[in-house]
Amino acid sequence: MQALRLARSAATPLRSTTSAALTRRCLATATANPVEVVSSSTSATAAPVPLSNIEALWGKLTPEEKQTVHEQLETIQQKDWKELSLEEKKAAYYVAFGPHGPRTPVSQPGDNLKIFAITAALVGVAGAIYLGIKSISPAPPKTMTREWQEASNERALEAKIEPMTGISSEGYKGKGFVQSK
Repeated sequence: MQALRLARSAATPLRSTTSAALTRRCLATATANPVEVVSSSTSATAAPVPLSNIEALWGKLTPEEKQTVHEQLETIQQKDWKELSLEEKKAAYYVAFGPHGPRTPVSQPGDNLKIFAITAALVGVAGAIYLGIKSISPAPPKTMTREWQEASNERALEAKIEPMTGISSEGYKGKGFVQSK
């Protein structure tokens, strides 16, 4: 309550003398819906919003009330930070850096489980499609069998294919044409 009285007493003369300065200044963040600065005649009649529990009230405030809170906090923050109460510091931090406006969280609580479930379902569907395609596909060609490839190695040795570096060379230790397991 003392902070509100100080804000009220300090805000009234400041608004009348420095309304142009207030229109140029702003806090560290903007709100989601940019609010035009309220003229000094209408802001002087607006009742100050209590800064206690501003986190719960912020979503329910009108743009004019949000502007009033910004003005209150600007006035309060001009004092020495050691003199500010904990509630005033929390309110200033929340209005400047809270999860509203451009800092609204993209994901909501519980979204991680949904993302995991959808990803697992998509991987399962992809696996089912792969197994379905594999089950209806034709068998590999007969040249891919191990027996055929070993017979190709024997034929290459008889024909002395690649005598310099290949299967017919001296000391060759490779597999030759065998690719299958």
